[in-house]
Amino acid sequence: MLFDSSVRSELTRSFGVTFVVILTIVLTMMLIRTLGQAAGGNVAPQDVMLLMAYASLAHLPTMLTLSLFIAVVATLGRMYRESEMTIWFSSGIGLSRFVKPVLGMSLPILLLVIVLELIIWPWGNQNSAQLRDQYQKRSDLSRVAPGQFQSSRDGSSVFFIERDAKDERTGRNVFILSSKEKTESVTTAARGHIELTDTDRFLVLNQGQRNEANAVTGERTRAKFEQYRILADSQVLRSADQLKPKATPTLDLLRAPSPANDGELTWRIGMCLACFNMVLLGLGLAATNPRRPNNWNLLFALLSFVVYFNLVGLSQGWVSNARTSMAVALVSVHGGIFLLALTLLWLRDQGNRIHFTWRKPVGARA
Repeated sequence: MLFDSSVRSELTRSFGVTFVVILTIVLTMMLIRTLGQAAGGNVAPQDVMLLMAYASLAHLPTMLTLSLFIAVVATLGRMYRESEMTIWFSSGIGLSRFVKPVLGMSLPILLLVIVLELIIWPWGNQNSAQLRDQYQKRSDLSRVAPGQFQSSRDGSSVFFIERDAKDERTGRNVFILSSKEKTESVTTAARGHIELTDTDRFLVLNQGQRNEANAVTGERTRAKFEQYRILADSQVLRSADQLKPKATPTLDLLRAPSPANDGELTWRIGMCLACFNMVLLGLGLAATNPRRPNNWNLLFALLSFVVYFNLVGLSQGWVSNARTSMAVALVSVHGGIFLLALTLLWLRDQGNRIHFTWRKPVGARA
């Protein structure tokens, strides 16, 4: 039908343009943030693009939902301003008739959001967390470039190591300057290597000495050693059951109900329901007065989007803190928005058909 095809084509063009703009803005912001983290030593520089890809997948459902919502509001708003909606209404087509072509165009996006939230979201978060943990929990020895001074992760130590070409975990001519609240120590050794236990990583120094000075009392001590063990990192390895809820697959969350897992499920299911609700809500919020060529309806719609997604986050917090159950949170938030969207759509639709019979034309007889 001409009506359905024209509405779908308009929505598709508007959605494509809007999604490209939003995606460009989000990628630019994530690139700046990831480069800042890499410069601060929180992520590996070679993993910047990979972390950006995982972050883009994590934010893709929100971007798709926002782009779809803006496309619906902007397209129907343009039709209102150019009196195209008046023509459709005068032809006997109400606003509720737009639900079918809008949902038909939105169905592939809705299915993509469901797949992204239930499957891709935990997978991307898990891989991103593994990359960050591997970089953060690497030994301080691996941070040091050969022949250069470099500080440790917490900034309390300064290293100088000559790498051994045969083993990346072994170094020669080790120099360590450590500072604590009241003491400062200088440790030198001929060689050093890394030893791993079940959960900890130790730096083992061979044939060296340690000079320590107390800044308060001025006392100085000197000790020689054949072997000296320094705890470099604790709890290096993370077991599978220690994954955060957002990095846990959806089926695992369903098998292990808990407030934290139910809260994560509330977020994932809520994002899927929010995408559907925003499509219906956009139909009712797109109405505008053709005599007032402004974008106040779009600004109000964006405000509604922000409020709705804040409610989604609040519902996750309520469930995670055991203040309410997952079913109550989903029904109260998303069921309420669904009823609001249907009510607004009905009011807009009836407003185009109601004739005030009590008002009579001027000059008519009583």
